[in-house]
Amino acid sequence: MKRAGSIAGLVLLLVVLLTTTVGADPSGAETLKENPELPVDFVWVLICGFLVMFMQAGFAMLEAGFSRAKNVANVMMKNLMDFAVGSLAFFAVGFALMMGTDWHGIVGTTGWFLAGDAYDVSTIELWFFMLVFAATAATIVSGSIAERPKFSVYIIYSIIVSAIIYPIYGHWIWGGGWLSSSEFMTSLGGGYGALDFAGSGVVHALGGYIALAAVMLLGPRIGKYDENGNPRPIPGHNIAFAVIGTFILWFGWFGFNPGSTLSAHELRISIIAANTNLAAAAGATTAMIITWLRNGKPDVGMTCNGAVAGLVAITAPCAWVQPWASVIIGTIAGFIATYGYWWLERRGIDDVVGAIPVHGFSGTWGLIALGLFADGSYGIYTTEAPHVTGLLYGNPGFFTVQIISAAVNFAWAFGCGLVLFWILKKVTGIRVSPEEEMLGLDIAEHAAVAYPNFVCAETGLPVAMKRGGDR
Repeated sequence: MKRAGSIAGLVLLLVVLLTTTVGADPSGAETLKENPELPVDFVWVLICGFLVMFMQAGFAMLEAGFSRAKNVANVMMKNLMDFAVGSLAFFAVGFALMMGTDWHGIVGTTGWFLAGDAYDVSTIELWFFMLVFAATAATIVSGSIAERPKFSVYIIYSIIVSAIIYPIYGHWIWGGGWLSSSEFMTSLGGGYGALDFAGSGVVHALGGYIALAAVMLLGPRIGKYDENGNPRPIPGHNIAFAVIGTFILWFGWFGFNPGSTLSAHELRISIIAANTNLAAAAGATTAMIITWLRNGKPDVGMTCNGAVAGLVAITAPCAWVQPWASVIIGTIAGFIATYGYWWLERRGIDDVVGAIPVHGFSGTWGLIALGLFADGSYGIYTTEAPHVTGLLYGNPGFFTVQIISAAVNFAWAFGCGLVLFWILKKVTGIRVSPEEEMLGLDIAEHAAVAYPNFVCAETGLPVAMKRGGDR
C-alpha cells in the first residue's frame, strides 16, 4: 500500500508539473507571424516523416520474409511494438537527451515529456522527425536476432534504445554535442566537426552494431550449423515479402534523406533524392552480379540486401556528394552486404536478415565515404557556408574527423549493446527455451500463428515441422 501511494504521488506531481507549464508557441500563431513561408517547410518535414514511419512496414515485411512461417506473427509484433513503446520512451526522455539544451557536449537537458517550452509547434515538428529515425534504429536489431529472443526482452531493449542509446549518440552529432561541435573536432575538420546528414551512423550503424552484440550473446539458431561448425541455409518462408519490403524501404528513404534538409526551400533535395536512388541501384546490381558469379544464379534475398546497403551507405553523404560518387558508394556497399554476411556467417554469427553488414558495416562506410567524396558544393545542412569538402577535394582533416566519428559510433553502439544484453541475459535470460524455439515464437510467445491454415490441428505445429521440415 505504501509503495502504491508513493507511485500515485509521483504521478500526481508529474501531472501538476505538466499542466502548469506554458508552451513557447503551441498554436503556431507567433511562428507563422515571424515567417509566413514556414508552412511549406512544416508540410515537407511532416510528409517526409510519414514516409519514414512507413519504412516500419518495409522492415516488418523484409524480416518476415526472411524468417520461417512459425515466427512471422512474432516478427510483426516486434516491429509494431518497437514503434509504439519507442514513441513513448522518446517522448518522455529520449528527445530531451538528444535535442535539449546542451550540457558539456554530452547530453541535452530540456524538453522532457514535450512540456514547458517544448510544447511548441517547431519543437514538436522536430520531435516527430527524430522519433521516426529512432524507430528505425530500434527495429534494425529485430531482424538480426529473429526467431530466438524472448518478446519481453525485446520490449525492454526497444525502450532503452529509444530513450537512451540512440538519443545520446544523436546528441553528439545532431544536438550540438562534442563530436560535431567541440573545438578539437571543428578545428581538425576545417571549420566543422563530424557530420552525418541523415543517419548512416546515428541510425543505421548504431542499430547494426547493437545487433552484433545481441547476436553474439544470443548464439545461432538451432540447426544453423552442422556438427563441424559449417553453416547451413535456413530459407525464409516468403521471398515476395522480402522484395516488397525492400521496395517500401527504398520508397521511404526518399523521406529519410531529402527530408533531413528540414526545409522544402533547400533545393538540394533534388540531388539528395537522385543520389539516394543511384546508390540503391548500384548496391542492388552489385549484389546481384556477385551472387550470380559465385553461385551460378542471382540471389534474390542478397540483391534486396544490396539495395538496402546502398541506401544505408548514401544516407550520411547524400547531400554533399555528386551523383557519380553515389554510384561508387552504392557499389562498395553491395560488396559489403554480400561478403560481410558470408564473413560473419563463417564465424558463427547467425544474422537472419543480414542487418549487421547491411546497416552496421555499410553505415560505417557511409561515414567514411562522406569524408572522402564531399565536393564542397553544399554547406552544413544548408546552402550557407562553410561548404563541406572531403579528402579528395583537399581536406584530409575532415576525413580524419569522420574516421574518429566512425570509431566512436562503433564503440558506443557495440559497447552499449553488449552491456544491455549481458545484463538482460543475467537478470531475465534473453532466449526462449529450445522447445519453444522449435515450436516457433508465434505459438510460444503469442499463442497465435500467422498462417492457421498451415498448422496441424492435433499438435499445433506448422505442417512442415510435423513432416520433418524446418519451416
